[in-house]
Amino acid sequence: MKAVSYDQRAVRRARYAVAAVFAVHGAVTGSFATRVPWIQEHAAVSAGQLGLALAFPALGASLAMPLAGRISHTLGARNALRGLIALWTLSLTLPSLAPNLLTLCLALFVFGATAGMADVAMNALGVEVENRLGRSIMSGLHGMWSAGALVGSAAGTLAAHLGADARLHHTLAAAVLTVLGIGACTWVLDLQPAEDEEPPPRFTLPPRSALLIGAVGFCAVFAEGASLDWSAVYLRDRLETSAGLAAACTTGFTLTMAVARIAGDKVVDRYGSVRTVRAGGVLAVLGGLLIVVSRQPAAAMAGFALMGLGIAVVVPLCFAAAGRSGPNPSQAIAGVATITYTSGLVAPSAIGGLAQATSLVVSFGLVTLLACGLAAFAGVLRAGDRNRPTVSRPSDAAVPDPRP
Repeated sequence: MKAVSYDQRAVRRARYAVAAVFAVHGAVTGSFATRVPWIQEHAAVSAGQLGLALAFPALGASLAMPLAGRISHTLGARNALRGLIALWTLSLTLPSLAPNLLTLCLALFVFGATAGMADVAMNALGVEVENRLGRSIMSGLHGMWSAGALVGSAAGTLAAHLGADARLHHTLAAAVLTVLGIGACTWVLDLQPAEDEEPPPRFTLPPRSALLIGAVGFCAVFAEGASLDWSAVYLRDRLETSAGLAAACTTGFTLTMAVARIAGDKVVDRYGSVRTVRAGGVLAVLGGLLIVVSRQPAAAMAGFALMGLGIAVVVPLCFAAAGRSGPNPSQAIAGVATITYTSGLVAPSAIGGLAQATSLVVSFGLVTLLACGLAAFAGVLRAGDRNRPTVSRPSDAAVPDPRP
């Protein structure tokens, strides 16, 4: 992309615009996650079949993500994000319309494909804004995603408590979020490809530098996906709670994720990526153990909240470390994104399949085991603690990274 000149006021405005897009993206996920029990009942699918269906969003995302670069190259970053975020918000209406397993799988495939392409486009613009500002903002942007997920899940909790039809709920939510998403894109950076720039490849394998970093992200996204998609089902089926209380568990999880991510940039600046992720891994393990042994809804909800607190900043830090891990930052970031989405592909089906064969308690025992990997292998994120090299821009003074 061309290094288009922007003054600092425009860059700061672009930061808030991208943050708003992150929030809209998260609100779609939160709106969907709290109505999974309703969708399961409407489509008349078992826990194992639901696990299979919930693998399709990540499958669609993994296959479609490489196309986002081509779309941005063709349309420009702003128009690409505007179109992709609209497709993502409108796709929220599809899963609740599915009457059976086959149509649910197809709907979730499209749902995931649009999510993945929009995710790549907004993260790429977030990285560009971070480079121009010369300081860390990615955790905060992901915090805005979690804040949006919190708002979406809170609305979903209310809708579930009132017994509202998810088809009506998701249609109204999609309409509102589409308007907000398209509006926010007005102020993002409008990057255009250079005249001699080759279009990016449609598909590429992750570079070696991304594999270990991606493995840490894999553990975090597995826990996140399991908690988002299965926390409400866990409380309803395991602890026999009401639909409203089960949905509130998902809301609590997204709340701790949002708070931790919004505060994450300052924490990382002070303690570094490695120590932050190790401490988070310990909290996630404690949360997983509490989920597994709990017999009361309050204890299980506290466990999911600790899980969210522990894993919150891991993925943003994985992207930051990947960007500094090799000669081609964009390729490394794309590689980490592919691995983490693969985790999202594996997690729902693994949880559902294991629950079908054994129980949801055993499934979340697996989540707890993977959370141990965050504490054990956090050292591979040490690249994220290096001083950020200054970035020269036509109109922006380079600012050194404040991290030690």
